[in-house]
Amino acid sequence: MLPEFRNEPLTDFSLEANRSAFRTALARVEARLPIEGKNRIGGKDVGAAKHFTSVNPCDHKQVIGRFPQGTKEDAERAVEAAAAAFPAWSRVAAEERSALLLRIAAMFRRRKHELSAMMVLEESKSWAEGDADTAESIDFCEFYAREMERLAQPQPLTPYPGEKNELEFIPLGVCAVIPPWNFPLAILTGMTAAAIVTGNTVVLKPSSDAAAIATLFLETCEEAGIPDGVLNFVTGPGSTVGNTLVEHPKTRMIAFTGSRDVGLQISEKAGRVTNGQLWIKRAILEMGGKDFILVDETADLDEAANGIVASAFGFQGQKCSACSRLIVHEEVHDALLQKIVSKTRALTVGDVRDPNNAVGAVINAAAQKKILEYAALGRHEGRIVVGGGAGPGDGFFVMPTIVDGVARGARLAREEIFGPVLAVLTVKDFDEGIAVANDTEYGLTGSLYSRDRERLARGKRELFCGNLYLNRKCTGALVGVHPFGGFNMSGTDSKAGGREYLYLFTQAKAISEKL
Repeated sequence: MLPEFRNEPLTDFSLEANRSAFRTALARVEARLPIEGKNRIGGKDVGAAKHFTSVNPCDHKQVIGRFPQGTKEDAERAVEAAAAAFPAWSRVAAEERSALLLRIAAMFRRRKHELSAMMVLEESKSWAEGDADTAESIDFCEFYAREMERLAQPQPLTPYPGEKNELEFIPLGVCAVIPPWNFPLAILTGMTAAAIVTGNTVVLKPSSDAAAIATLFLETCEEAGIPDGVLNFVTGPGSTVGNTLVEHPKTRMIAFTGSRDVGLQISEKAGRVTNGQLWIKRAILEMGGKDFILVDETADLDEAANGIVASAFGFQGQKCSACSRLIVHEEVHDALLQKIVSKTRALTVGDVRDPNNAVGAVINAAAQKKILEYAALGRHEGRIVVGGGAGPGDGFFVMPTIVDGVARGARLAREEIFGPVLAVLTVKDFDEGIAVANDTEYGLTGSLYSRDRERLARGKRELFCGNLYLNRKCTGALVGVHPFGGFNMSGTDSKAGGREYLYLFTQAKAISEKL
């Protein structure tokens, strides 16, 4: 039996020894650049006629890597390789599959700073954000390894005279894993590890904005001893590689995290039955959010202000769980706004290779353009009280922006921005606050700050989101502690990091023997 699961500790960067170790890791990773990526199909490297490059969002001159631009044919070969490897891998004992995940976790732990440093460079994560991403990746491996051992045990059934009855959870087949760039190691690891440990084989198509950290993941898995064909790796556009994986008749399931629009397209494509397809494809879709923090007149405003700023501007607001709407009671609006404006102005914006910078660049030029357009919209839909423009330097910087006086039906109150722009909405009472919080097509995360126990109880009953937090920020879900996934257009409520998650990668088989 494995020891009880415990979350991986975060690095304390207030200690000089840890800061020094991380600076060394950053230098070591930078010396390795540019990363020469590879596609891996059936255990073999596959060349490409075309390649694409990625750059540091904080420094356009720094090339992070060069990666193959996979084709439709590459994706098809990868699915075939995964399908060929499935029969043997599906029969490997659950304990052996769990042991593979534990080896990967141990390697991640030894290389923690190196992996985090790559995300500082490739995704412009701060030191702390990169470290948390790597810690979550370790957690997923450790947690799912234990959950697979539990799932492989005899399942409780009602006894029946004269029969021996069993229930087994068996793997599905080929899983297409399509992760996002914003948690480029954690979410990629979580979805891939869940698929592999349950006995499925995988074709992994990472985001083109996160191909370098995905390449380090692939290298680690291969060093850990993953068999050929169990994990296949193809970089390239979603319009070709991604669509081919979703539509292929031998793809049994899709695990996707990303935008609402792409998730809905995948749902539609996965629902079509093609020639040679023997099953209804299963799709695990984790999509966007328009997340809220609701603050009533009884709340501790200092605590609320800390949670709001961390939730809205951590990793430049590029989290599906980020606070995009602050809903505040009119009695405390002015006092709370003053506090969050002061804290926001104190945030340092710049190249996150420097640990003194709390806010880095957004992921690419297209994201910067889109976010700045939303910030400009704030001049028409409200009043910009801080930020509103591009940040300093040559990177894709956007200043943390707060827009006050936003109306309930405004675009800033309804559309996912995925950047450091916070809309402030004022309400007259708690009933209106709940109504405004629920007035969205999304339902991922939310927070309620209140000292009133009755209101906290009402919030638990009436606030409609997959992850509700009381008197704390709406970001920072931990594996095993806060199973994560949302309602409505936020996805299929898959609860990653929860005890039920592995069931989604299996199917139940009942076996009855007459005695």
